[in-house]
Amino acid sequence: MGGLASQIGSSYLWTTLRKQFLSDDAGRRELLDVHIRNARRIVEGSKELRGAFMKLIQMLSMRRDILPDEALEVLKLTQSNVPPMDYRMIAEQVRRELGKKPEQLFASFEQRAFAAASLGQVHRARLRTGEEVAVKIQYPGVEETVEQDLRNLKLLLQTIRAIAHDVMRQKIETRSIYDELAERLNEELDYVHEARNLATFDRLLADDPETMIPRVVPELSSRRVLTMTYLDGYPLADVLAPGVDRELKDWVARKYYALVWRQILEFGVLHTDPHPGNYLVTYHPRLGILDFGSIRRFSEPLRHAHLKLARALLDGDDRAMGESMLALGYLDAGQDPAPMVRILHILFEPIQADRAFDPSDYDSLGKAAKVGEITLAHKLYKSPAHSVFLLRALIGLEGIIRQLGCVTNYREIFRQCVERAEA
Repeated sequence: MGGLASQIGSSYLWTTLRKQFLSDDAGRRELLDVHIRNARRIVEGSKELRGAFMKLIQMLSMRRDILPDEALEVLKLTQSNVPPMDYRMIAEQVRRELGKKPEQLFASFEQRAFAAASLGQVHRARLRTGEEVAVKIQYPGVEETVEQDLRNLKLLLQTIRAIAHDVMRQKIETRSIYDELAERLNEELDYVHEARNLATFDRLLADDPETMIPRVVPELSSRRVLTMTYLDGYPLADVLAPGVDRELKDWVARKYYALVWRQILEFGVLHTDPHPGNYLVTYHPRLGILDFGSIRRFSEPLRHAHLKLARALLDGDDRAMGESMLALGYLDAGQDPAPMVRILHILFEPIQADRAFDPSDYDSLGKAAKVGEITLAHKLYKSPAHSVFLLRALIGLEGIIRQLGCVTNYREIFRQCVERAEA
């Protein structure tokens, strides 16, 4: 990680020096090339390092305010192209956790993982009752190395902070990112905690027949092995692809949009890992949610403050917006809220117009630049810890909605979520 951070930092320094001797267009092209080269370096490193490092890269791959789309497309490879670990090591991990090898515990167990991620991989299996299940197994040794991984991550975060400041004119408060990442990562390492998250979402969404949550098989689960009922359907990534039925894409967009806002405003419990690999769409259609390791719980005061902000956005109440941002910790007492309110109007454009909105009209990079200018001019640098994964979820939401391309009245969906939460 130290070598990677040094390579990335040096490449930007060299480009900054060269830009003085290049035309504006040539300088922009060279900077874009550096972004892409460094994104490739990071992806290659993440395939080997996994763990905390890969989790950070997955988070950065949705931050259009830090890197341009071309570089983010390269980083998104960390969401799907993870090589599985050797089966013998996985089988031994199951034996350590559950007392027996997979072949002794299940009627059948596929040795090749059908999904591999940063902290573990998932195998299909069949119970002796005949029920199909998915078995999530944590990579051996991940837990022991995470603390060192997190310490090393500070090097890369410092580099990213310098890039954001010098290249994108953004100030990133990396301490809150680090603290929140560490907390969520340690939760993700505990599959008992994830099993509780599954039960929580099953309860919260019990009244929604259009969503599916896997059911845990407790006798075949532990801190590092999680056995769940298998959900069958199309990966969300397939639905995002060109040529998919427009009616289905529109249904998924409206459903996912409402689901995210219900979690924030009504439940105060948020699934914060929004990359497409964690969702699938069944034939009914229904939306299946997978991987409940990264969940953010908001206190009741925070949930109420988010709900007050949502109502203020609908009503165009600038004063209530400022009060809400103070309550949420983005502003200090006595600080002028007007610049922050301007930022909110920029970011939440889709819910301020009562009409059909085309996601392709939302210039996220341009808006990030405007927000950066206001932030720098008024020194709006407060970034409360609870915002890190909330922003991750909302940036992921914007990315998925943009790819689905559903032209609809997002304000109306948002209004329904607000009124339901208020009720």
